[in-house]
Amino acid sequence: MSLSPRLEFRQTQSLVMTPQLMQAIKLLQLSNLDLVAYVEAELERNPLLERQSEPEGEGGAAGERAESVLEVAVHEAHEAVPEGHGAEREAQAADWLEDRLDSSRSAIEDRLDTGLENVFPDDVGREQAGGAPGADAPAYSEWAGVGGGGRDEEGYNLESFVPAETSLADHLAGQLTMALTDPVDRLIGHHLIDLIDEAGYLTSDLASVAEKLGAPPARVEAVLAIIHGFDPPGIGARSLAECLALQLKERNRFDPAMAALLSHLDLLARREFNALRRLCGVDEEDLAEMVGEVRRLNPKPGLAFGSGVIQPVVPDVFVRPASDGSWHVELNSDTLPRVLVNQAYYSRVSKTTRNDREKAFLTDCMQTATWLTRSLDQRARTILKVAIEIVRQQDAFLTLGVQHLRPLNLRMVADAIGMHESTVSRVTSNKYMATPRGIFEMKYFFSSSISSSDGGEAHSAESVRFRIKQMIDAETPDDVLSDDTLVQRLRESGIDIARRTVAKYREAMRIPSSVQRRREKQAAAAGS
Repeated sequence: MSLSPRLEFRQTQSLVMTPQLMQAIKLLQLSNLDLVAYVEAELERNPLLERQSEPEGEGGAAGERAESVLEVAVHEAHEAVPEGHGAEREAQAADWLEDRLDSSRSAIEDRLDTGLENVFPDDVGREQAGGAPGADAPAYSEWAGVGGGGRDEEGYNLESFVPAETSLADHLAGQLTMALTDPVDRLIGHHLIDLIDEAGYLTSDLASVAEKLGAPPARVEAVLAIIHGFDPPGIGARSLAECLALQLKERNRFDPAMAALLSHLDLLARREFNALRRLCGVDEEDLAEMVGEVRRLNPKPGLAFGSGVIQPVVPDVFVRPASDGSWHVELNSDTLPRVLVNQAYYSRVSKTTRNDREKAFLTDCMQTATWLTRSLDQRARTILKVAIEIVRQQDAFLTLGVQHLRPLNLRMVADAIGMHESTVSRVTSNKYMATPRGIFEMKYFFSSSISSSDGGEAHSAESVRFRIKQMIDAETPDDVLSDDTLVQRLRESGIDIARRTVAKYREAMRIPSSVQRRREKQAAAAGS
């Protein structure tokens, strides 16, 4: 067998990750907020892109293409004048304008046949006060615009009348100014306020604060004690027990028994009420009353003052019932950015390119703009296609409720619409669907399957969680269901599930064990 070089031609197919394909994949997994930010950046970078809402045309700016309201009104007025009466109408307008301009003091007094001091007595007072005899009164825009809250040439700005949201730091700083007068104490107080997090807790120890400020620790402790008396109660605490204690002191409900309860919050979390009764030295009824009072306190008092804007969830897809019993699925047009390629501007600028560098830049902008519009259109079509298939698969959930949620995975949807699983995964990431039963993330509809005990159709893991929660909510203090009992009842209803799976689902829903639930329910029953 001889070895010799030779040339061969082969034809193969392969997927090349071009920049355009990478852009389409990136847009597919972005949320609506991230997509808007991405498109805004492209609009600033690419001169060939423009918003669809903007007027199109081959001329210059929008202000140069449109006539003003005054010009339109004058044009319509001239068209409304009958033929032959134009000169007469112009003469009348000139006389009216001349009369309006003749506004001197003597002319006004001649028309009124009296002096201005008889008509406007305030003017005499202003002249006697030293004002100029012919000085005009300050215009409305001069005094109404002081402070930025008046009316300008563009009309009222309603946003200027909306009060700004008060943050927790500003709320505490205002009380600090009233409570302390010493400059050193105010400096320490402002530094401590800066160390309070959004929940209302002090995030640093006083020793480090005293060392950093060069102040005695006792003085820092005294300033912190003053902050502890600020509104809201419990602010500036260094632990949960201290926060609750400050609120109880505000209500005059802090006694040795309550102090013992707050020092053993771990026992309260584990519902060990017998141990708490011995430590607090109270009976069962008093302990139930103390526990109820602690639960009515606010463990995070600082959250009453929002430090940031909470962005609500905006659905990408709307699902509505149709008249024929099916479901109507449509995209939320408000979340879809509308951009167009300005072909007219491209054709005009391409004729004025002076070198290859400018021509290459213009060509690159054109390709980028074209691919962006195509990618946005493809993204919208893909989201709609996936949403329609999810609604078709989960029709029973939309009609009957969460207990009828079917097991669904990415492969089932991908095979139904002829796409890859990774594409479906990107589409369902950070996308929300508004249904008659609420707003859900698209990934909510994908859940693992739990086999049926009688060989029938498998059950969705989410529907099993819902059934477990229903059974636990229906418990009574004398009949608390253990995990084994839950397994037995689920199997009786046709769900084959293991005990460890029930425990995992219960812990995921933050439901305590049967022993803790029994203690809590019995304590609540005794307190009532």
